Amino acid sequence: MEQLLIGSFLSAMATGVGALPILFFKSVSHRWRDILLAFTAGIMVAASTFSLIPQALQSAPFIIVCLGVLTGTLMLTVLESIVPHIDLEHTRINISMDSQSLLILSAITLHNIPEGLSVGVSYSSEQSGLGGLISFAIGLQNAPEGFLVALFLINQRVSRLKAFLLATMTGAVEIVSGICGYYLTSVVQGLVPYGLSFAAGAMLFIVYKELIPESHGDGHARSATFSFILGLLVMIGLVQSFG
Repeated sequence: MEQLLIGSFLSAMATGVGALPILFFKSVSHRWRDILLAFTAGIMVAASTFSLIPQALQSAPFIIVCLGVLTGTLMLTVLESIVPHIDLEHTRINISMDSQSLLILSAITLHNIPEGLSVGVSYSSEQSGLGGLISFAIGLQNAPEGFLVALFLINQRVSRLKAFLLATMTGAVEIVSGICGYYLTSVVQGLVPYGLSFAAGAMLFIVYKELIPESHGDGHARSATFSFILGLLVMIGLVQSFG
């Protein structure tokens, strides 16, 4: 439980770490943003396909893993339909600052719930080091997300300090959902493989639906591609070393 709390806290607070530079400057080149997003995508793909899914297959039949992956994908789809996706840099929606800011914060907060569940389920697994690897992967994904949320809020004339605090708070929900995921799969051990595959489905949805398109939308596809492969190899190396 102590390791879960530490891992969930560090993963969630990576959102704040990502938002920290906003206190000093309020712009970042598209190139570096795309490289960072693609690197994160590679990390998450490797975590899903080389750690979460293989671990689930060790203790459950293939059909259960398929159901878990599909359920994770469907949950993210439902969340997206409930809270519309808004391009944080190119939004043209004509609503007031307060309403738009609230919509963005709500979307990111809901988006973070299955990520926290992924961390909690991973720590309930019997595989040593899996929880740390998944919290690391989620944390890497949270960092650029925190920066973009804070940047959006600043562009909406929110003060830098308030934008930093609000962006950090969006990640805090992962601590709560991480604890829920941990206790749910700890009490009902049969849910562990289902939970692991659910986490994999949620992460793969984020990668394909959000991170890859975002990293290829500004003319830096080649740099983003190499960054994706590098992230993939880094995470595979971590899985081999500590998983």
